[in-house]
Amino acid sequence: MGRVTAPTPVIPVPPADLPGTLGALRAAGHQYRTVKQELRDNLLARMRSGETRFPGIVGYDDTVLPEVERALLAGHDMVLLGERGQGKTRLIRALGALLDEWTPVIPGSVLNEHPMHPLTPASRTQVAEAGDDLPIGWLHRSMRYGEKLATPDTSVGDLIGDVDPIRIAQGRTLGDPETIHFGLVPRTNRGIFAVNELPDLAERIQVALLNVLEERDIQVRGYQLRLPLDLLLVASANPEDYTNRGRIITPLKDRFGAEIRTHYPVDLELELALIRQEADLVAHVPEHVLEVLARFARAVRESPSVDPRSGVSARFAIAAAETVAGAALRRAGLLAASATPEGRPEAAVARVGDAVSVTSTLRGKVEFESGEEGRETEILAHLLRTATAETFRAHLAGLDLSGFTALVEDGAAIETGELVSATELLRQVGTVPGLAKVLDRLDLGDAPTSGEAAAAVEFVLEGLHLTRRLGKDVTDSGRTVYGGRG
Repeated sequence: MGRVTAPTPVIPVPPADLPGTLGALRAAGHQYRTVKQELRDNLLARMRSGETRFPGIVGYDDTVLPEVERALLAGHDMVLLGERGQGKTRLIRALGALLDEWTPVIPGSVLNEHPMHPLTPASRTQVAEAGDDLPIGWLHRSMRYGEKLATPDTSVGDLIGDVDPIRIAQGRTLGDPETIHFGLVPRTNRGIFAVNELPDLAERIQVALLNVLEERDIQVRGYQLRLPLDLLLVASANPEDYTNRGRIITPLKDRFGAEIRTHYPVDLELELALIRQEADLVAHVPEHVLEVLARFARAVRESPSVDPRSGVSARFAIAAAETVAGAALRRAGLLAASATPEGRPEAAVARVGDAVSVTSTLRGKVEFESGEEGRETEILAHLLRTATAETFRAHLAGLDLSGFTALVEDGAAIETGELVSATELLRQVGTVPGLAKVLDRLDLGDAPTSGEAAAAVEFVLEGLHLTRRLGKDVTDSGRTVYGGRG
Protein backbone atom coordinates (compact mmCIF):
# COMPACT_ATOMS: atom_id res chain seq x y z
CA MET A 1 0.00 0.00 0.00
CA GLY A 2 1.34 3.42 -0.95
CA ARG A 3 2.03 6.01 1.65
CA VAL A 4 -0.73 8.60 2.15
CA THR A 5 0.59 12.13 2.49
CA ALA A 6 -1.30 14.92 4.23
CA PRO A 7 -2.47 17.78 2.04
CA THR A 8 -0.17 20.80 2.08
CA PRO A 9 -1.78 23.78 3.86
CA VAL A 10 -2.65 26.61 1.49
CA ILE A 11 -0.80 29.77 2.50
CA PRO A 12 -2.58 32.88 1.19
CA VAL A 13 -0.56 34.99 -1.24
CA PRO A 14 -0.70 38.76 -0.62
CA PRO A 15 -2.05 40.94 -3.45
CA ALA A 16 0.63 42.44 -5.69
CA ASP A 17 -0.56 46.01 -5.09
CA LEU A 18 0.35 46.05 -1.38
CA PRO A 19 3.31 48.33 -0.43
CA GLY A 20 6.68 46.59 -0.50
CA THR A 21 8.78 49.00 1.58
CA LEU A 22 8.35 50.99 4.77
CA GLY A 23 8.41 54.23 2.80
CA ALA A 24 5.66 53.04 0.48
CA LEU A 25 3.65 51.93 3.50
CA ARG A 26 3.87 55.39 5.02
CA ALA A 27 3.03 57.02 1.69
CA ALA A 28 -0.11 54.86 1.49
CA GLY A 29 -1.31 56.43 4.75
CA HIS A 30 -1.04 53.26 6.83
CA GLN A 31 -1.46 53.80 10.55
CA TYR A 32 -0.19 51.41 13.20
CA ARG A 33 -2.97 49.99 15.41
CA THR A 34 -2.85 47.47 18.23
CA VAL A 35 -4.69 44.17 17.83
CA LYS A 36 -7.45 45.34 20.15
CA GLN A 37 -7.87 48.61 18.23
CA GLU A 38 -8.00 46.60 15.00
CA LEU A 39 -10.69 44.28 16.38
CA ARG A 40 -12.70 47.22 17.72
CA ASP A 41 -12.58 49.17 14.45
CA ASN A 42 -13.47 46.15 12.29
CA LEU A 43 -16.28 45.07 14.61
CA LEU A 44 -17.78 48.58 14.52
CA ALA A 45 -17.48 48.61 10.72
CA ARG A 46 -19.44 45.35 10.50
CA MET A 47 -22.06 46.69 12.89
CA ARG A 48 -22.55 49.81 10.80
CA SER A 49 -22.73 47.89 7.53
CA GLY A 50 -25.10 45.22 8.85
CA GLU A 51 -22.65 42.48 7.85
CA THR A 52 -22.76 39.20 9.77
CA ARG A 53 -20.24 39.58 12.57
CA PHE A 54 -19.83 35.95 13.64
CA PRO A 55 -20.81 33.66 10.74
CA GLY A 56 -21.45 30.04 11.71
CA ILE A 57 -22.27 30.76 15.36
CA VAL A 58 -25.80 29.50 16.11
CA GLY A 59 -27.99 30.33 19.11
CA TYR A 60 -25.94 33.10 20.72
CA ASP A 61 -27.30 36.19 18.95
CA ASP A 62 -29.23 37.51 21.96
CA THR A 63 -27.13 36.10 24.80
CA VAL A 64 -23.41 35.38 24.38
CA LEU A 65 -22.48 37.45 21.33
CA PRO A 66 -23.54 40.82 22.80
CA GLU A 67 -21.26 40.11 25.78
CA VAL A 68 -18.39 39.13 23.47
CA GLU A 69 -18.90 42.31 21.45
CA ARG A 70 -18.90 44.47 24.57
CA ALA A 71 -15.64 42.83 25.68
CA LEU A 72 -14.00 43.39 22.29
CA LEU A 73 -15.12 47.00 22.16
CA ALA A 74 -13.78 47.53 25.66
CA GLY A 75 -10.46 45.92 24.73
CA HIS A 76 -10.79 43.13 27.29
CA ASP A 77 -9.16 39.73 27.33
CA MET A 78 -11.87 37.18 28.06
CA VAL A 79 -12.58 33.71 29.42
CA LEU A 80 -15.54 31.69 28.12
CA LEU A 81 -17.16 29.38 30.64
CA GLY A 82 -19.41 26.56 29.49
CA GLU A 83 -20.00 22.82 29.45
CA ARG A 84 -18.57 20.66 26.71
CA GLY A 85 -19.91 21.01 23.21
CA GLN A 86 -21.26 24.55 23.55
CA GLY A 87 -19.14 25.95 20.72
CA LYS A 88 -16.56 27.80 22.83
CA THR A 89 -13.64 26.97 20.54
CA ARG A 90 -15.73 27.70 17.42
CA LEU A 91 -16.56 31.14 18.82
CA ILE A 92 -12.94 31.88 19.77
CA ARG A 93 -11.71 30.94 16.30
CA ALA A 94 -14.39 33.14 14.73
CA LEU A 95 -12.75 36.18 16.37
CA GLY A 96 -9.90 35.94 13.86
CA ALA A 97 -12.23 37.02 11.05
CA LEU A 98 -12.40 40.46 12.71
CA LEU A 99 -8.69 41.08 12.12
CA ASP A 100 -7.46 42.97 9.04
CA GLU A 101 -7.09 40.58 6.13
CA TRP A 102 -3.43 41.59 5.68
CA THR A 103 -1.05 43.30 8.08
CA PRO A 104 2.55 44.45 7.47
CA VAL A 105 5.42 42.67 9.24
CA ILE A 106 9.19 42.81 9.31
CA PRO A 107 10.29 39.80 7.22
CA GLY A 108 11.85 37.05 9.31
CA SER A 109 10.55 38.42 12.62
CA VAL A 110 9.54 35.57 14.93
CA LEU A 111 7.30 38.01 16.82
CA ASN A 112 5.52 39.31 13.69
CA GLU A 113 6.78 42.81 14.48
CA HIS A 114 5.15 45.77 12.78
CA PRO A 115 7.68 47.81 10.76
CA MET A 116 6.39 50.98 12.44
CA HIS A 117 6.57 49.41 15.89
CA PRO A 118 9.62 47.10 16.21
CA LEU A 119 10.10 45.34 19.55
CA THR A 120 13.43 43.53 19.64
CA PRO A 121 16.82 45.29 19.54
CA ALA A 122 17.69 43.51 16.28
CA SER A 123 14.52 44.72 14.57
CA ARG A 124 14.92 48.27 15.86
CA THR A 125 18.46 48.32 14.49
CA GLN A 126 17.25 46.93 11.17
CA VAL A 127 14.57 49.63 10.85
CA ALA A 128 16.98 52.40 11.87
CA GLU A 129 19.61 51.34 9.31
CA ALA A 130 17.29 50.70 6.35
CA GLY A 131 14.81 53.52 6.99
CA ASP A 132 12.16 53.89 4.32
CA ASP A 133 13.94 51.31 2.16
CA LEU A 134 13.18 48.55 4.66
CA PRO A 135 11.47 45.70 2.79
CA ILE A 136 8.25 44.59 4.43
CA GLY A 137 6.17 41.45 4.25
CA TRP A 138 2.44 40.86 4.66
CA LEU A 139 0.80 38.43 7.07
CA HIS A 140 -2.70 37.05 6.45
CA ARG A 141 -5.15 37.03 9.35
CA SER A 142 -5.36 33.22 9.20
CA MET A 143 -1.72 33.15 10.37
CA ARG A 144 -2.40 35.46 13.33
CA TYR A 145 -4.24 32.96 15.52
CA GLY A 146 -2.53 30.66 18.01
CA GLU A 147 -4.09 28.01 20.22
CA LYS A 148 -2.97 25.66 22.97
CA LEU A 149 -4.97 22.92 24.64
CA ALA A 150 -3.98 23.18 28.29
CA THR A 151 -2.64 19.90 29.64
CA PRO A 152 -0.90 19.16 32.95
CA ASP A 153 2.41 18.59 31.13
CA THR A 154 2.40 22.01 29.45
CA SER A 155 5.54 23.90 30.43
CA VAL A 156 6.47 27.58 30.70
CA GLY A 157 8.79 26.98 27.77
CA ASP A 158 5.86 25.83 25.64
CA LEU A 159 3.84 28.95 26.35
CA ILE A 160 6.38 31.69 27.00
CA GLY A 161 9.80 30.46 25.92
CA ASP A 162 13.14 29.30 27.23
CA VAL A 163 16.83 30.00 26.91
CA ASP A 164 18.34 28.37 23.83
CA PRO A 165 21.67 26.80 24.96
CA ILE A 166 22.93 26.61 21.37
CA ARG A 167 22.66 30.38 20.97
CA ILE A 168 24.46 30.91 24.27
CA ALA A 169 27.21 28.57 23.08
CA GLN A 170 27.54 30.73 19.98
CA GLY A 171 28.66 33.62 22.17
CA ARG A 172 25.50 35.57 22.91
CA THR A 173 25.11 36.80 26.47
CA LEU A 174 22.42 35.65 28.87
CA GLY A 175 19.82 38.41 28.86
CA ASP A 176 20.10 39.07 25.16
CA PRO A 177 16.63 38.49 23.58
CA GLU A 178 18.42 36.71 20.76
CA THR A 179 19.19 33.85 23.18
CA ILE A 180 15.50 33.11 23.70
CA HIS A 181 13.50 30.48 21.88
CA PHE A 182 10.07 32.06 22.09
CA GLY A 183 7.00 30.01 23.01
CA LEU A 184 3.52 30.01 21.53
CA VAL A 185 2.26 33.19 23.22
CA PRO A 186 4.96 35.63 22.01
CA ARG A 187 4.96 33.96 18.57
CA THR A 188 1.31 35.00 18.32
CA ASN A 189 2.25 38.63 18.93
CA ARG A 190 -0.09 40.92 16.96
CA GLY A 191 -2.75 38.24 16.92
CA ILE A 192 -5.19 36.25 19.03
CA PHE A 193 -4.01 33.50 21.37
CA ALA A 194 -6.42 30.98 22.88
CA VAL A 195 -5.90 28.63 25.82
CA ASN A 196 -8.48 25.87 25.78
CA GLU A 197 -9.49 24.25 29.10
CA LEU A 198 -7.44 26.72 31.12
CA PRO A 199 -8.13 25.07 34.54
CA ASP A 200 -6.18 22.00 33.36
CA LEU A 201 -3.07 24.15 33.19
CA ALA A 202 -0.92 23.65 36.29
CA GLU A 203 -1.19 26.60 38.66
CA ARG A 204 2.54 27.34 38.53
CA ILE A 205 2.24 27.57 34.73
CA GLN A 206 -0.77 29.88 34.98
CA VAL A 207 1.47 32.28 36.90
CA ALA A 208 3.53 32.70 33.73
CA LEU A 209 0.52 34.31 32.05
CA LEU A 210 0.08 37.02 34.69
CA ASN A 211 2.54 39.47 33.14
CA VAL A 212 1.23 38.73 29.65
CA LEU A 213 -2.27 39.81 30.65
CA GLU A 214 -1.41 42.88 32.69
CA GLU A 215 2.06 44.27 32.02
CA ARG A 216 2.20 42.79 28.50
CA ASP A 217 5.75 41.53 28.89
CA ILE A 218 7.31 38.13 29.54
CA GLN A 219 9.83 36.69 31.96
CA VAL A 220 12.16 33.83 31.09
CA ARG A 221 14.62 32.08 33.42
CA GLY A 222 14.82 34.82 35.99
CA TYR A 223 15.36 37.84 33.79
CA GLN A 224 12.71 40.02 32.30
CA LEU A 225 12.39 40.90 28.64
CA ARG A 226 10.66 44.21 28.14
CA LEU A 227 8.78 43.16 25.04
CA PRO A 228 5.39 44.91 24.98
CA LEU A 229 3.40 42.05 23.47
CA ASP A 230 0.36 43.02 21.46
CA LEU A 231 -2.33 40.34 21.51
CA LEU A 232 -5.82 39.37 22.61
CA LEU A 233 -5.78 36.47 25.07
CA VAL A 234 -8.91 34.31 25.21
CA ALA A 235 -9.41 31.21 27.36
CA SER A 236 -12.10 28.58 27.69
CA ALA A 237 -13.06 26.56 30.74
CA ASN A 238 -15.72 24.18 31.95
CA PRO A 239 -17.50 25.71 34.97
CA GLU A 240 -17.26 22.41 36.84
CA ASP A 241 -13.51 22.22 36.24
CA TYR A 242 -13.33 25.87 37.24
CA THR A 243 -13.99 24.93 40.86
CA ASN A 244 -13.29 21.21 41.23
CA ARG A 245 -10.98 19.28 38.89
CA GLY A 246 -8.78 22.29 38.35
CA ARG A 247 -9.06 25.98 38.92
CA ILE A 248 -8.01 29.29 37.49
CA ILE A 249 -5.84 30.99 40.06
CA THR A 250 -7.39 34.13 41.52
CA PRO A 251 -4.78 36.63 40.23
CA LEU A 252 -5.25 35.29 36.71
CA LYS A 253 -9.05 35.49 36.93
CA ASP A 254 -8.67 39.07 38.06
CA ARG A 255 -6.66 39.95 34.95
CA PHE A 256 -9.33 38.78 32.49
CA GLY A 257 -11.53 41.74 31.67
CA ALA A 258 -14.60 39.65 30.85
CA GLU A 259 -16.00 36.31 32.02
CA ILE A 260 -18.70 35.10 29.63
CA ARG A 261 -21.02 32.13 30.13
CA THR A 262 -21.96 30.03 27.12
CA HIS A 263 -24.95 27.67 26.95
CA TYR A 264 -26.65 24.99 24.91
CA PRO A 265 -29.32 26.01 22.35
CA VAL A 266 -32.16 27.60 24.30
CA ASP A 267 -34.98 26.25 22.14
CA LEU A 268 -35.77 23.45 19.72
CA GLU A 269 -35.43 25.56 16.57
CA LEU A 270 -31.87 26.56 17.48
CA GLU A 271 -31.00 22.94 18.24
CA LEU A 272 -32.33 21.98 14.80
CA ALA A 273 -30.46 24.83 13.11
CA LEU A 274 -27.23 23.65 14.72
CA ILE A 275 -27.75 20.07 13.51
CA ARG A 276 -28.53 21.25 9.99
CA GLN A 277 -25.41 23.41 9.92
CA GLU A 278 -22.93 21.00 11.46
CA ALA A 279 -24.04 17.46 10.57
CA ASP A 280 -22.32 15.88 7.57
CA LEU A 281 -25.19 13.73 6.35
CA VAL A 282 -24.48 10.93 3.87
CA ALA A 283 -28.19 10.36 3.19
CA HIS A 284 -31.40 12.37 3.18
CA VAL A 285 -32.79 12.81 6.70
CA PRO A 286 -36.34 14.24 6.65
CA GLU A 287 -37.09 17.16 8.93
CA HIS A 288 -39.35 15.19 11.26
CA VAL A 289 -36.52 12.69 11.91
CA LEU A 290 -34.09 15.53 12.62
CA GLU A 291 -36.65 16.99 15.03
CA VAL A 292 -36.92 13.67 16.86
CA LEU A 293 -33.14 13.70 17.32
CA ALA A 294 -33.11 17.34 18.46
CA ARG A 295 -35.85 16.64 21.03
CA PHE A 296 -33.96 13.51 22.06
CA ALA A 297 -30.76 15.48 22.73
CA ARG A 298 -32.68 18.03 24.79
CA ALA A 299 -34.44 15.27 26.74
CA VAL A 300 -31.09 13.61 27.55
CA ARG A 301 -29.71 16.95 28.68
CA GLU A 302 -32.64 17.50 31.04
CA SER A 303 -32.92 13.93 32.35
CA PRO A 304 -32.40 13.45 36.13
CA SER A 305 -30.53 10.24 35.27
CA VAL A 306 -27.79 12.23 33.51
CA ASP A 307 -25.05 14.10 35.37
CA PRO A 308 -25.87 17.78 34.70
CA ARG A 309 -22.38 18.91 35.65
CA SER A 310 -20.77 17.28 32.60
CA GLY A 311 -23.45 18.45 30.17
CA VAL A 312 -24.56 16.77 26.96
CA SER A 313 -22.57 18.13 24.06
CA ALA A 314 -24.17 19.56 20.94
CA ARG A 315 -21.99 16.96 19.22
CA PHE A 316 -24.40 14.33 20.62
CA ALA A 317 -27.29 15.47 18.40
CA ILE A 318 -24.97 16.04 15.45
CA ALA A 319 -23.49 12.53 15.76
CA ALA A 320 -27.00 11.10 16.14
CA ALA A 321 -28.09 12.68 12.85
CA GLU A 322 -24.98 11.39 11.11
CA THR A 323 -25.55 7.89 12.55
CA VAL A 324 -29.15 7.83 11.33
CA ALA A 325 -28.00 8.93 7.88
CA GLY A 326 -25.38 6.18 7.96
CA ALA A 327 -28.07 3.60 8.79
CA ALA A 328 -30.13 4.78 5.81
CA LEU A 329 -27.13 4.53 3.51
CA ARG A 330 -26.37 1.04 4.81
CA ARG A 331 -29.93 -0.04 4.02
CA ALA A 332 -29.69 1.41 0.51
CA GLY A 333 -26.38 -0.37 -0.05
CA LEU A 334 -27.55 -3.76 1.18
CA LEU A 335 -30.84 -3.55 -0.73
CA ALA A 336 -29.34 -2.20 -3.95
CA ALA A 337 -30.51 -5.32 -5.73
CA SER A 338 -34.11 -4.50 -4.77
CA ALA A 339 -34.67 -1.88 -7.41
CA THR A 340 -37.62 0.47 -7.63
CA PRO A 341 -40.39 -0.36 -10.13
CA GLU A 342 -38.55 1.92 -12.57
CA GLY A 343 -35.48 -0.29 -12.29
CA ARG A 344 -33.34 2.14 -10.26
CA PRO A 345 -31.91 1.51 -6.79
CA GLU A 346 -33.76 3.31 -3.99
CA ALA A 347 -32.33 6.55 -2.70
CA ALA A 348 -31.07 6.49 0.88
CA VAL A 349 -33.70 8.15 3.11
CA ALA A 350 -33.61 7.91 6.90
CA ARG A 351 -36.63 6.72 8.89
CA VAL A 352 -37.44 7.09 12.55
CA GLY A 353 -36.63 3.42 13.17
CA ASP A 354 -33.03 4.10 12.15
CA ALA A 355 -32.61 6.12 15.36
CA VAL A 356 -32.74 3.01 17.53
CA SER A 357 -29.04 2.30 16.96
CA VAL A 358 -28.16 5.72 18.40
CA THR A 359 -29.00 4.58 21.94
CA SER A 360 -26.10 2.12 21.96
CA THR A 361 -23.53 3.85 19.75
CA LEU A 362 -23.73 7.23 21.50
CA ARG A 363 -24.14 6.27 25.14
CA GLY A 364 -20.43 6.91 25.67
CA LYS A 365 -21.06 10.61 25.05
CA VAL A 366 -23.28 10.84 28.13
CA GLU A 367 -22.20 10.85 31.78
CA PHE A 368 -24.91 9.16 33.86
CA GLU A 369 -25.54 9.50 37.58
CA SER A 370 -23.74 6.85 39.61
CA GLY A 371 -26.95 5.00 40.51
CA GLU A 372 -27.82 4.32 36.86
CA GLU A 373 -25.06 1.81 36.07
CA GLY A 374 -26.26 -0.90 33.72
CA ARG A 375 -29.37 1.05 32.69
CA GLU A 376 -27.75 3.51 30.27
CA THR A 377 -29.16 2.07 27.05
CA GLU A 378 -32.58 1.56 28.65
CA ILE A 379 -32.70 5.21 29.76
CA LEU A 380 -31.68 6.50 26.32
CA ALA A 381 -34.25 4.23 24.61
CA HIS A 382 -37.01 5.62 26.86
CA LEU A 383 -35.97 9.20 26.13
CA LEU A 384 -35.90 8.47 22.40
CA ARG A 385 -39.44 7.11 22.55
CA THR A 386 -40.52 10.20 24.46
CA ALA A 387 -38.92 12.47 21.84
CA THR A 388 -40.63 10.54 19.03
CA ALA A 389 -44.04 10.80 20.74
CA GLU A 390 -43.60 14.55 21.29
CA THR A 391 -42.70 15.08 17.65
CA PHE A 392 -45.68 12.96 16.57
CA ARG A 393 -48.06 15.06 18.66
CA ALA A 394 -46.47 18.31 17.51
CA HIS A 395 -47.05 17.52 13.83
CA LEU A 396 -49.95 15.10 13.61
CA ALA A 397 -52.18 15.90 16.60
CA GLY A 398 -55.83 16.20 15.58
CA LEU A 399 -55.32 14.43 12.27
CA ASP A 400 -57.62 11.54 11.37
CA LEU A 401 -55.28 8.54 11.28
CA SER A 402 -57.98 5.88 11.28
CA GLY A 403 -56.81 4.82 7.83
CA PHE A 404 -53.56 3.58 9.37
CA THR A 405 -55.17 1.74 12.27
CA ALA A 406 -57.63 0.12 9.83
CA LEU A 407 -54.68 -1.54 8.07
CA VAL A 408 -54.25 -4.02 10.92
CA GLU A 409 -57.79 -4.36 12.27
CA ASP A 410 -58.34 -7.90 11.02
CA GLY A 411 -55.16 -9.40 12.40
CA ALA A 412 -53.00 -8.16 9.56
CA ALA A 413 -49.52 -6.83 10.31
CA ILE A 414 -47.12 -4.33 8.76
CA GLU A 415 -43.47 -5.26 8.89
CA THR A 416 -40.67 -2.73 8.75
CA GLY A 417 -37.12 -2.45 9.99
CA GLU A 418 -33.60 -1.48 9.03
CA LEU A 419 -33.48 -3.91 6.10
CA VAL A 420 -37.02 -3.41 4.82
CA SER A 421 -36.99 -1.33 1.65
CA ALA A 422 -39.28 1.62 1.10
CA THR A 423 -40.90 -0.21 -1.80
CA GLU A 424 -41.67 -3.24 0.36
CA LEU A 425 -43.10 -1.10 3.17
CA LEU A 426 -45.31 0.89 0.81
CA ARG A 427 -46.50 -2.30 -0.89
CA GLN A 428 -47.74 -3.61 2.47
CA VAL A 429 -49.56 -0.38 3.20
CA GLY A 430 -51.11 0.25 -0.20
CA THR A 431 -53.35 3.28 -0.56
CA VAL A 432 -53.98 4.78 2.87
CA PRO A 433 -56.69 7.40 3.47
CA GLY A 434 -55.07 10.39 5.19
CA LEU A 435 -51.52 9.78 3.95
CA ALA A 436 -51.58 12.93 1.80
CA LYS A 437 -52.41 15.06 4.85
CA VAL A 438 -49.62 13.37 6.83
CA LEU A 439 -47.13 14.16 4.07
CA ASP A 440 -48.33 17.76 4.05
CA ARG A 441 -48.00 18.10 7.83
CA LEU A 442 -44.46 16.69 7.63
CA ASP A 443 -43.52 19.10 4.81
CA LEU A 444 -42.71 16.26 2.44
CA GLY A 445 -44.53 17.89 -0.46
CA ASP A 446 -47.06 16.75 -3.05
CA ALA A 447 -44.68 14.42 -4.85
CA PRO A 448 -42.52 12.69 -2.24
CA THR A 449 -40.05 9.98 -3.22
CA SER A 450 -40.81 6.43 -2.17
CA GLY A 451 -38.21 6.80 0.59
CA GLU A 452 -39.88 9.94 1.97
CA ALA A 453 -43.34 8.34 1.82
CA ALA A 454 -42.01 5.27 3.66
CA ALA A 455 -40.40 7.53 6.27
CA ALA A 456 -43.79 9.22 6.84
CA VAL A 457 -45.62 5.88 7.10
CA GLU A 458 -43.14 4.46 9.59
CA PHE A 459 -43.32 7.66 11.66
CA VAL A 460 -47.13 7.41 11.83
CA LEU A 461 -47.01 3.73 12.80
CA GLU A 462 -44.46 4.39 15.55
CA GLY A 463 -46.44 7.40 16.78
CA LEU A 464 -49.65 5.39 16.94
CA HIS A 465 -47.83 2.72 18.92
CA LEU A 466 -46.37 5.25 21.36
CA THR A 467 -49.81 6.79 21.90
CA ARG A 468 -51.23 3.30 22.61
CA ARG A 469 -53.33 2.98 19.47
CA LEU A 470 -51.29 0.28 17.78
CA GLY A 471 -49.43 -2.78 18.96
CA LYS A 472 -45.81 -3.42 18.16
CA ASP A 473 -43.46 -6.39 18.34
CA VAL A 474 -39.79 -6.87 17.43
CA THR A 475 -38.85 -10.21 15.87
CA ASP A 476 -35.69 -12.19 16.57
CA SER A 477 -34.32 -11.03 13.21
CA GLY A 478 -34.66 -7.39 14.29
CA ARG A 479 -37.67 -6.53 12.18
CA THR A 480 -40.50 -4.46 13.65
CA VAL A 481 -44.08 -5.70 13.30
CA TYR A 482 -46.98 -3.29 13.84
CA GLY A 483 -50.42 -4.81 14.40
CA GLY A 484 -53.26 -5.02 16.89
CA ARG A 485 -54.10 -2.51 19.58
CA GLY A 486 -51.45 -1.01 21.84
